[in-house]
Amino acid sequence: MEWIDRLNDAMVYLETHLTGDLEYEMLAQKACCSVYHFQRMFSYMAGMPLSEYIRRRKMSLAAVDLKNRNMRILDIALKYGYESPTAFTRAFHNIHGMPPSKARNEGVVIKAFPAISFKIIIKGEAEMTYRIEKRSSFRIVGISHPLLTNIEHNFEIVPGMWQKAAMDGTIGHLVSLMDSEPNGVLGVSICNELEAWRYYIAVASSVDTGEMYESYTVPEQTWAIFPGTGNAQSIQQLEKRIVTEWLPTSGYEYANAPDIEVYFNADPENAQYEVWIPVITKSEK
Repeated sequence: MEWIDRLNDAMVYLETHLTGDLEYEMLAQKACCSVYHFQRMFSYMAGMPLSEYIRRRKMSLAAVDLKNRNMRILDIALKYGYESPTAFTRAFHNIHGMPPSKARNEGVVIKAFPAISFKIIIKGEAEMTYRIEKRSSFRIVGISHPLLTNIEHNFEIVPGMWQKAAMDGTIGHLVSLMDSEPNGVLGVSICNELEAWRYYIAVASSVDTGEMYESYTVPEQTWAIFPGTGNAQSIQQLEKRIVTEWLPTSGYEYANAPDIEVYFNADPENAQYEVWIPVITKSEK
């Protein structure tokens, strides 16, 4: 399957650059998607963030070097991109539970993390409901925060934004400005190759809010739209199923456009929502 072949090409690139300049942009190019979408796909399919997988692979290979090569710890640290023995020792201990110097001892148990390769097994245990819609561009107003290229750190930024916006009345005020579709409170991840990465909590609105709120125009796009109910964990489970079950056999691929979550009510434990995934057919690429 072409989609999986491209992911595995990216993993080959990763393996050959663990001791050199490993660029997320090149991984994404190999997979024919954005850096953001590559990291999302990887984390859902591998069960861990990309950054954590890279750390594990480097420390796995470093352990082999410590066992089998007459290399100084400093040289091994530099080989895997650590500028000081202290940083390398900390990373090694986090993975293996011991300092690098102890790993040289005979009989010491260390961990090995083999290289990942992907294959798809479609279980089909539960149906997925979705619709495909092409929508014209629409304007949103709200608050935003910069996002980091390493999406692992954004899992702290975004929940904090929602908590603050709920407590200080921002969400309630935004709802009063909503006058366009989609008719809900929006979580918009702008993580493409053309713009600075940002996350918006916003509503679709034509109201001129002056300097009170930021505005952004979501471009015309085709969306795969998946409805759901539940809490924040249920949204993550739905997004995982979209990537691992629906996308590989859908005939669509990620487009270079924002991801959107649309929330229709304010109950965090029993939310009604939709996940909007920007898509493009292979013939459109």
